Amino acid sequence: MADLTPTEAAVLDAVDEAAAVALLCRLVAVPSVGGTAAESEIQALVAAELDGLGCDVDRWAIDLAAAAAAPDAPGQEVARDEAWGVVGTLPGTDDGDPALVLCGHTDVVPTGDRALWAGDPFTPRLSGGAVHGRGTCDMKGGLVSALAALAAVRAAGVRLRRPVAVHAVVGEEDGGLGAWATLARGHRGDACVIPEPTDGAVVTAAAGALTFRLEVTGAAAHAAMRDRGVSAVELFAHVHADLRAFEAERQRDADPRFAGERYPFGISIGTVHAGDWASSVPDRLVAEGRYGVRLGEPVAAARARFEARVAAACAGHPWLARHPVTVTWTGGAFASGSLPPGDALLGQVRGAVVDAGGAPPPERAVPAGTDLRLYAGAGIPTLHLGPGDLHLAHGPAERVPVAEVTAVARALALLTLRRCGVA
Repeated sequence: MADLTPTEAAVLDAVDEAAAVALLCRLVAVPSVGGTAAESEIQALVAAELDGLGCDVDRWAIDLAAAAAAPDAPGQEVARDEAWGVVGTLPGTDDGDPALVLCGHTDVVPTGDRALWAGDPFTPRLSGGAVHGRGTCDMKGGLVSALAALAAVRAAGVRLRRPVAVHAVVGEEDGGLGAWATLARGHRGDACVIPEPTDGAVVTAAAGALTFRLEVTGAAAHAAMRDRGVSAVELFAHVHADLRAFEAERQRDADPRFAGERYPFGISIGTVHAGDWASSVPDRLVAEGRYGVRLGEPVAAARARFEARVAAACAGHPWLARHPVTVTWTGGAFASGSLPPGDALLGQVRGAVVDAGGAPPPERAVPAGTDLRLYAGAGIPTLHLGPGDLHLAHGPAERVPVAEVTAVARALALLTLRRCGVA
């Protein structure tokens, strides 16, 4: 642990854990599922918090029609009547782009079967040193770490030489609408940290993810004479088995940063709908799923490989050769993304973690698509450092340890001082 300057020590002392927990509970209590009115409600709450920290706040209505038509837009998987962007910039004495951006998404995924939760997923509970509820880990806990870092800088009376900004974004879970719109509005920075849950690591690369739809055509018949029909369900079983083999092939020679992940570039079927009558052989099946994109693999190339594999599986089947499966691409499109090799941000973040009292964080990659690739694609060096374990996200056991929220806030506060400078 390096010797801290008096200013750095004062800022670390100013990180307020109790205030961070209270704010996190307020955010979790807003059921900000993508596409609901609460997704806009929570953006207003965060904007007010940033205003209270003395930030210059830009809050604007995202042009959804323009986002739907833009060729570089990442796509959406939920319907929205409105969406809001929020950026809060803590000014520096010098003009120019922020030296550091802290980006966090406020949207959450649906809860699933609420009976599987220990309590109401949108009534935050503090138990076992962690806050429990939907969005605690993914990623309201990380957003609170960023806000607590700025609050500590303000509470310590520090004036920064260069600005720091917080980007609060929506739509991350279904493609990245908010981050895309924020960058399109012209908000930039020298570097970006996204405090997605990293479980004590620094994540410098994220795989991509694409959403696909498969349409399988069979032949209907009375179920009592099923041999006279061709079941779309049985046809899909053939295609699905081949996709499993394809998935195994795509995991070979994965980047070492994916150590411990069995499927860095997994293929998963999320929904299956078949038939319209229990006593009929189903003549149609529609399946939708998620397809992992390898690091550095262009999205167009990944799609072409998937389409070719499905076509080959059909070509070797007597029925499907004449009635091939249709592949379409729907919803969000996550390209892969990574921090440029040798970029100084990695060492700076690791140093801030250690100097704030943490253990040296290992470097990892994450198999999930994230907003990292949008900032990296805009030429902004970006990585993840955040509280919580991604393996708990999207499930009924979602939670984030309070100690990790505080530890990340301390590291981000130090990083802010060191990248932005003290006036």
